Amino acid sequence: MVTKFIATATLGLTILGHLPLNAQNSGAQKPGAQNSPPRPAPAGPGSTAAADLDLFRKTMEAAFQAAEHYGSYEDPEQQERILRIGYELASSSRFDEFPFSFYLIDMPIPNAFALPGGQIFITRGMLDLGLDDDMLACLLGHELAHVIHHHGTRMQKRATLVGLLSQALVIGVLASAEKNRERRDPRDIYGYTRDPHEGGAVQGAAAVSLVLGQLLLLSHSREFEDEADDEGQRLAAAAGYDPQGAQRLWSTMLERIPQQKAYGYWRTHPFEDSRMRAAKERSKYLKIQPRVDSSEERQQTQLRLLDFASHRKTEEEISTWVKASALSVWPQGPLAEGLRKEYLHSLREAESAKSALARDYGEVITAYEEHLATVATLTPDSPFLIETGKEVDEMQKQAREIYPMAVEVLEGGIFETAFLETFLSNFPDSPELAAASLALGNAYSRRRQPTEAVEQFLRVWQKAPASPEAKKARAGLRNLADFLEELSALQRLASMDQDPELQRLAQKRLEETAATYKELDNGADYLRRFPNGDQAAAVTERLNSLAHKLYTEILVYQGVGDHAKALERMNQILTHAPLSPAADELRLHTTLDS
Repeated sequence: MVTKFIATATLGLTILGHLPLNAQNSGAQKPGAQNSPPRPAPAGPGSTAAADLDLFRKTMEAAFQAAEHYGSYEDPEQQERILRIGYELASSSRFDEFPFSFYLIDMPIPNAFALPGGQIFITRGMLDLGLDDDMLACLLGHELAHVIHHHGTRMQKRATLVGLLSQALVIGVLASAEKNRERRDPRDIYGYTRDPHEGGAVQGAAAVSLVLGQLLLLSHSREFEDEADDEGQRLAAAAGYDPQGAQRLWSTMLERIPQQKAYGYWRTHPFEDSRMRAAKERSKYLKIQPRVDSSEERQQTQLRLLDFASHRKTEEEISTWVKASALSVWPQGPLAEGLRKEYLHSLREAESAKSALARDYGEVITAYEEHLATVATLTPDSPFLIETGKEVDEMQKQAREIYPMAVEVLEGGIFETAFLETFLSNFPDSPELAAASLALGNAYSRRRQPTEAVEQFLRVWQKAPASPEAKKARAGLRNLADFLEELSALQRLASMDQDPELQRLAQKRLEETAATYKELDNGADYLRRFPNGDQAAAVTERLNSLAHKLYTEILVYQGVGDHAKALERMNQILTHAPLSPAADELRLHTTLDS
């Protein structure tokens, strides 16, 4: 019944009016006070150390968990845009207690938030509002201001939550992290992919979900918000942006984000019309300065992040993640190229350690080529291009050497699914592509992975539409359409107007399944892939219904003392249905004590 999450205290998760999920530390002081602690001394010009290394470590660890939990939003153009504007503002601020870092996370909810150690988060939903550079500068300036004025550490509850996230990570609350990371994905600079359905640390995942949820929901005081508005506009103007962007920002957000929305920007940034009037008035007295050159700020930030990554107390996973951040901060020059080599060589060495036919040269070469293209754009005279290009040539040679052996295995018909996946990655243009994709589609069908099977059958059909394999693939798709449960796969088939019969079968099945599917992740995946799909409304209604059912089960399991099952259901709701009424109830009626 009692599970300790940290060595010195327990993290209590309690739904009000019901039994606690974990033992509470009754002696812990209730968070919430906004006392101002003594501010640490600045790091000093040219220093790579943070002014408060302990706070910086905790907030970097919390940022790592937030990025891992919600997932990074991979959009290089938007990422560079935020880095460019963010570091122009940071350079204008002359704040050096902590290095600022900026992250895009894959959340549909429009939001932005800052951790007290200088980590700034912008969600995909916020970028989807179509903010121009002036609006984005005022938004980022607002979040930087929270850090500059120490608002996070002046709110004891926010500081406590950051500490809980950090301590949870240090002692391994997410003990299943290794299980949740399947094979390394060379296209992901973090070096792994996440599978939230595997692993045994359900309690840890639920705890992190709730702590992050509380952290995101925790709003600053009106005084802090006014101070951040004022400073944010000043920073924007000092960096060369129009401070009137703040007024347009609020106007756009008021139009696009209903203020009554239970979970989003207005929950964490309370708004009144007076804020818009104040923004308009302030902009009259702010002079737009010439645009700032932030290259020095970015290079100094890279040094400070790498200094932290090399610290002996930094977890290896976090160190890898911080190095990826350091590379994105300043992606050119000797340090950046060293980071690229370290990352690429680790991928190559991992594949080289495998048996010949198990090596996935294709994905590693793809990673090399992406980094080569970036360096060629930024520094076309760099020796990195020649050195790394030779490594690509060598891997391509090694792939060609195993090709005859791989074809022999394929034609022999006795192989594992992993062999087919590697074959298609290594030899995507080979004459055997249709046969290999068909075999892989059949293998996925036998393994009850219909979504993956659909992808392979469609690949055969599109690559070789007149081949015998394509005919078999179409037959496989029709068979799958009759009993397919995965909504995303059904939507794909329902759009295949090249085969009216397949389209009709899939559309009928999709309409039936949208109102009857049984797993939250099925509906969540559909809404992520097809937010404006034909069945989005029905899928959302069913998702909310399933989440409500799980919330009811949570209360029942708490009542009988089965906290493990209650935590498992909490994690499902917070992961797959974060916008549902059940998720809001869960957040509103759950308290966290340390």
